[in-house]
Amino acid sequence: MEKRPSAKTPVWSIEDSASLYGIREWGHEYFNVSARGEVVVNLKDGSKTKPVSLAQIISGLKDRGTQLPVLIRFGDLLRWRIDELNEGFATAIREAKYQGVYRGVYPIKVNQQQEVIEEITRYGRKYHYGLEAGSKPELIAALAYMHDPQAYIVCNGYKDEEFIDLALYAQKMGIQVILVLEMPSELKLILERSKKMGVRPTLGVRFRLSTESAGHWAGSGGDASVFGLNISQVMRVVDHLREEGMLDCLRMLHYHQGSQIPNIRAIRSAATEAARVYVGLVQEGARMGILDLGGGLAISYDGLKGNSTASSDYGTKEYCADVIEAIAEVTDEAEIPHPDIITESGRAIVAYCSVLVINVLDINRFEGNGIIKVTDDSPALLKNLHDLWVEVTESGKKITRERIQETYNDALYYRDKLRSEFSYGKVRLRERAQGEELYWKLLSWVSEHMEQAGADGGQMSRVEHVLTDYYYANFSVFQSLPDLWAIDQIFPVMPIQRLKEKPTRKVVLSDITCDSDGKIDHFAHGCELHQSLPLHDIDIEGGEDYMLGVFLVGAYQETLGDLHNLLGDTNVVSVSLDNGKLRYRREQEGDTVSEVLSYVEYDPKVLVTKFRELAESAVTQKRITATERKEIMAAFEEGLRGYTYFET
Repeated sequence: MEKRPSAKTPVWSIEDSASLYGIREWGHEYFNVSARGEVVVNLKDGSKTKPVSLAQIISGLKDRGTQLPVLIRFGDLLRWRIDELNEGFATAIREAKYQGVYRGVYPIKVNQQQEVIEEITRYGRKYHYGLEAGSKPELIAALAYMHDPQAYIVCNGYKDEEFIDLALYAQKMGIQVILVLEMPSELKLILERSKKMGVRPTLGVRFRLSTESAGHWAGSGGDASVFGLNISQVMRVVDHLREEGMLDCLRMLHYHQGSQIPNIRAIRSAATEAARVYVGLVQEGARMGILDLGGGLAISYDGLKGNSTASSDYGTKEYCADVIEAIAEVTDEAEIPHPDIITESGRAIVAYCSVLVINVLDINRFEGNGIIKVTDDSPALLKNLHDLWVEVTESGKKITRERIQETYNDALYYRDKLRSEFSYGKVRLRERAQGEELYWKLLSWVSEHMEQAGADGGQMSRVEHVLTDYYYANFSVFQSLPDLWAIDQIFPVMPIQRLKEKPTRKVVLSDITCDSDGKIDHFAHGCELHQSLPLHDIDIEGGEDYMLGVFLVGAYQETLGDLHNLLGDTNVVSVSLDNGKLRYRREQEGDTVSEVLSYVEYDPKVLVTKFRELAESAVTQKRITATERKEIMAAFEEGLRGYTYFET
C-alpha cells in the first residue's frame, strides 16, 4: 500500500525525484519516473515504445522464483545505441559531403556475454557493424558470429601463430579481417604465416599518439602508451613492407585514445593528428583507405556535462560531426581521398542495456535513541553534554548560524574529552555510552537546522558525512561493480519506487561481503558529487521491500577482473628447493579457450557448428578447397582446446 504523506511532510513530486537523482540527464531518455513514482524503462512494443516499471519487472521475476539481486539486460537499449551511433555517422557524412563510409566495430572485451555478441552481430548487420577481437578466444567468438562479408573484424592485442593463422583462414573465406600491428616484432611473424598460407594479409598499424588525452584512461594514448608504434617504428614498417613488395597490404591506420574521453576537444585533436599521419602514409605509397579511431566515446554516468571521468561535455551527434569534419579538413588540404572510418565504441554501446537491481536487508543508523539519566554522581563532562542538549531543545532561543556552530564545537569538545577520560579509567563504560548518545542527538539537531540557518560548508560539512546511515544491500561490489572498487567509477544509483515521497535519510550503501571496501560512498545527485545518497526511511522490521537500481553497468562489469578479454585462470605450479635442486609440485593447467567461453554462455559445440557452416559456404563459393576446409576446422578446434594466453 502506498504511504500517504502526513500534514508535516513537505510537498514532494516525481519531478523533484527526477531532478534529485538526475535520471533524465544520465538516463538518455531510456529511463524515467512514472506518475506512480516508479522508475520505468522505455521498451519497444511492436512499432511503439512503452514505459515499463522496473518494480513490475521485479515482481514478475519473484513470482517465477527469481530472487534479488538480479542483473537485467534490455536488448532494446542495445539496439537503439547501435542505431544512434551508426545514424549519427551517416548524418555527419551526408551533411559534410564526406566521401568515405562508416564501418563501426564492437570491442568484445567490453561485454563478452554470448547474448550481447549475438544481438550485436544480428541487429548490426544492416549497418555492416563488425567486431574487434583482442585475444584468441575473442577471435574465435567473432568468427563464429560475424559472417557479414562487408563488416570488419579488427584484430588487436598480442598475436601468436595460432591467432594469426585463424585470422588469415577467415580472410581466405571472404571475411574482412584486419591484423593490427601492435608491436614491431609482429610484422615478421604475420608475413611468414601469410606467405606460407598464400594469403596477402590486410594489415593495420596502431600509431602511438602524441596528443595528450583526458580522463582516467588517458594513459592508453600518448607517448607513454603500452601499445602502438611511434612514428619512427611506423616508418620502419612501411620500409619493410615496401622491400617485401607488400606495401599494398597496409590498409589501415589505427589509434586508441583511451576509454571514456570526457572532452570533445581532446577527441578532435587526436583525430586531426591521426589524419595527418594517415595522409603521410598515403604519400609514402601505402594503399590505406581506412582510419580506425579506436574507442573513447563517453557517456555521462553522473548526469553532468563536464570534464570529469564520469561525465561527457558532448553527445553522439557532436562526436560524429567533429570527427568527420576534422578528418575531412586534413585530407582535403592534402588532396587525399577521404578514408573509410572505423570506431571501436564499446562502453557507449552496451553500458545502458544492463541494470542491477538490489534490495536493502538492514540499516545501521548513527543517532542517539536511548534515554539518558544524568545524576549528581555523573561525570562533569556528561553533565555538560546533557545541559547542552537541554539548552538547544528547550530554551526557545533563535536558531542562528553562530548558535549552530557553537553547539557543534561544544558537543565535539565534550565528547572527545569524555573519551579521553574513559581511556584513563575515570569514566565508566555506561557513562561513556550515555555521552555518545547525547553527542549523536546533538549532531542530529545540528544537521536538521544547518540548512535553515545557512550553516552548511566549512567544518559543518563533516556533519553530513558522520551522520550518514549504512544501508546493507544484497550484492557484492567486487562481483557486480568492480570498476567502482578499482577506479572509483561513479554509477547512477536510485530507488526504483516511492519516488512520490521525499527521501529523508543520507545513506552509504554497504554490500554483504564484510569487506571494508565493499561499499558505495560516492554518488552523483542534485548536479553535484556527494559522499552519501538521499534515500527513504525503511520499515525493515515491518518487512518493507526497498529496492535500488544501479544503472549503466553493461560495460565491463560482468566479466572484468576474472575474465577480462576472456583470459582465464593461468597455469599454476608450486616451486621449491630440495637439496639445492628446484622441485615443481602441484602443477595445474589453466583454463582452455573452450572453458572460458562456456563461462560466458557460449556452447563450444555450437561454435564449431557455426564455424563449420561458414567454412562449407566458402567451399561452395570456391574460395577454399575441401582440403583447406579440413585444415581450417582443425585449426579452429585446436584453438578451442588451447590455452587462453600467448602460446609459444
